[in-house]
Amino acid sequence: MKTDTYLFIFITIFAITLFSCGGDSTQNGADQSQETFSNPFQYCKAVGTVDTPGDRYTGEKVPTYIAEQLKEEFGASESMPNNLFMEGTYWRCMDGSLYACNVGNNLPCQEKADVSKEPNEGMINYCKENPDAEFIPAFAQGRTTVYEWKCSGTEPEIVKQIIDTDAAGYQKNFWYKIKPPEDIDQKDLLRE
Repeated sequence: MKTDTYLFIFITIFAITLFSCGGDSTQNGADQSQETFSNPFQYCKAVGTVDTPGDRYTGEKVPTYIAEQLKEEFGASESMPNNLFMEGTYWRCMDGSLYACNVGNNLPCQEKADVSKEPNEGMINYCKENPDAEFIPAFAQGRTTVYEWKCSGTEPEIVKQIIDTDAAGYQKNFWYKIKPPEDIDQKDLLRE
């Protein structure tokens, strides 16, 4: 008798759980995951955080507005051609906002920051060839490390951390938060 009661309770709870998870909410979630966006700000609001725009983004690779805003963030002169920012710019989404980076000056926009405290092969070789060097140059240490390195004898050593990382693991000082244009419909950006 007890077994039958437990079985009945289990089946009842299972059925309630199954039916409460189904219906419109599941269908709407499936539809929303297939929704596409040509506006990068709406796309970021919908996807939250991604390292590169995915298939749901159908707009321009680098919209002119993003390139122009990044050019302004860089403090570039108005006479500087926009195509430099159109061709060398990458954008991504973090916490629903849009961030952009331009590879000018060999910035590592596409790579996450190297937070390792272990020296790489380039640093080790550089210190063997340049004992007690006060600074290990970027060609030896790489462009993604967040630390300043030196040679202590023939061993690489961290001097201090010089770059912070953002929540997605990129070098914070290379990425700029781009605000949506004022004429965009804010209601569209707030769609859930």
